Amino acid sequence: MRILDDLAKAAAPQPALERFRMNDSHRNDPAVADAPPTALFGPRLLVPIALIALYFVWGSTYLAIRIAVASYPPFLMAAIRFLGAGIALYAFLRWRGMAAPTRVQWINATLTGTMLLGLGNGLVCYAEQNVASGIAAVAVASMPLFAAVFGGLYGHWPARMEWLGLGVGFAGVVFLNLGGSIAGSPVGALALVAAAAAWAFGSIWSRRRNMPPAAMNTAAQMLTGGAALLVFALLIGERWPASPPLSASLAIVYLAIAGSLVGFSAYLYLLHTVRPALATSYAYVNPPVAVLVGALFGGEAVHPFDVIAMGVILGGVALITMARGRRA
Repeated sequence: MRILDDLAKAAAPQPALERFRMNDSHRNDPAVADAPPTALFGPRLLVPIALIALYFVWGSTYLAIRIAVASYPPFLMAAIRFLGAGIALYAFLRWRGMAAPTRVQWINATLTGTMLLGLGNGLVCYAEQNVASGIAAVAVASMPLFAAVFGGLYGHWPARMEWLGLGVGFAGVVFLNLGGSIAGSPVGALALVAAAAAWAFGSIWSRRRNMPPAAMNTAAQMLTGGAALLVFALLIGERWPASPPLSASLAIVYLAIAGSLVGFSAYLYLLHTVRPALATSYAYVNPPVAVLVGALFGGEAVHPFDVIAMGVILGGVALITMARGRRA
């Protein structure tokens, strides 16, 4: 919990004037000059650790989902994951003295959590009943393409290079669905595309809403998104399995602790510590990591069309990212 505490404090917003005063006073403070290296060079250690968590932990969660949904119903499994992680993180933040979200913030967190976790992650879990974990990660990598399109709803229409990136990226999505191994599961393919679109729209929509601060935003979304998943799972008749194997239960524990608590905390820390391009670089690394993890540890076959489609999709995402960097 000490690491989560450090990451939560680092991710907490701080007024610009206060940051300036702190930095200015630290320059001439002999106590800081004589501080131990761990206090002075914390980011030099924490940033690589956070990046490794995003690259490899989030990349491995796709196989963990695949293992879990082999025994647990998909939406109920996702509900257990996010409710467990959300309760733990919310209790920890409240114990540390962070204020609870306001009524408006709870409403916005509920809508965003339903779109991101309920639809975004829930549909990925549903699709992975029939789609290999690595291929699911490749399909979800199309999320930035949908985000660029939905940005136009708020007046941020793509520039010329972004349109080129959209064309290339969506061509990769079509190629993946028509020529890759996912072609044998049209329902799963549709669920993955809908998951990427829901995550993108929820991300764009939430930027213009009054959301809880920093880590509390993550906790609130996991709580409300998990609750939405639980209600939907019960409505469609999903029930707790009679005797799930230990591997499936451990996969859910891994998803809750490593994927949700550690992964989200690391992402928040990076967002407030490094450049956005580095903080979001996991979008390029997760798909190949997921494909490799699925092949090595899950025995999943990789179709040549899947590798080509992954390259095309990531190429489109790279074009959009470069175009945004030029406009910034």
